[in-house]
Amino acid sequence: MIDYIDVPDAFAASYGTNGAGARAWLAGLPRLGGDLMDRWRLRPDGPAAHGMASLVLPVLREDGTPAVLRLQEVREESAGVVPGLRAWRGEGAVRLLDHDEEGGAQLLERLDATRTLASIADDDAAMRVLAGIMARLTSVPAPEGVRRLADIAAAMLDQVPAAVPALRDPDERRLVRTCASAVAELAGEPGDRLLHWDLHYGNVLAGEREPWLAIDPEPLAGDPAFELWPALDSEWERVEATGDVARAVLRRFDLLTEALGLDRGRAVGWTLGRVLQNALWDVEDGKAALEPAQVALATVLLRHRG
Repeated sequence: MIDYIDVPDAFAASYGTNGAGARAWLAGLPRLGGDLMDRWRLRPDGPAAHGMASLVLPVLREDGTPAVLRLQEVREESAGVVPGLRAWRGEGAVRLLDHDEEGGAQLLERLDATRTLASIADDDAAMRVLAGIMARLTSVPAPEGVRRLADIAAAMLDQVPAAVPALRDPDERRLVRTCASAVAELAGEPGDRLLHWDLHYGNVLAGEREPWLAIDPEPLAGDPAFELWPALDSEWERVEATGDVARAVLRRFDLLTEALGLDRGRAVGWTLGRVLQNALWDVEDGKAALEPAQVALATVLLRHRG
């Protein structure tokens, strides 16, 4: 019987800064993990890993099958993970084996965490894989229980007037207003497909059932064109290393829009919406300038939209 699990100090220290709710969840995490290990008859199978918001434990199921136990606080951004993974049924995404609705834990198939899509050196080849996965995921209608792009877009537009003055550079203020105008034009048709919301090279791992599978979704119901930004921004240093940022961005943009069959104008508009979203988050975090990669990406798309 496993009474508790060990929580890495680094994860506890970083996640504990997220407020009283996060600290309360951390306090109960050792016992929650132990209870789930017993309930699902799991055995530890290696050291724990963690990201910014979850703890991942390699485990073996009762029959010896490798899996991972993912422990994550139930929050707005994670509430749709289980409905999303169920809807995808392992088609292009990691397979959900079991879950604990009250505690927010998931038992997932084991993938190779040491091999992300970034391990493919040829950027065109990596982007084609990512585009193929994106096309599969967004072909699925969004189920009940996931957030809606319509609500996200409306909330962003409401925040713009207060956020824009916080930016020092007048050119960046104009860019944010341009992005907001693009969102306003599209907000009436937000779409109903199941989006991953954070599909980039680092969130695609090598597997045995399929060569590559998506992990860590933040499911959203919306237009597939809203998916493109994380892919366009993936491994940004690769884009810069080409010496021609515009050409590299447009190459990625073409591969993605062709694979998903997207209207280029809508794809530009919703990608500007992601730039807007990131800008609003930056301002909320107290920043007075946009990330250079965001400005560069938005500038390229605005110059070549059509």
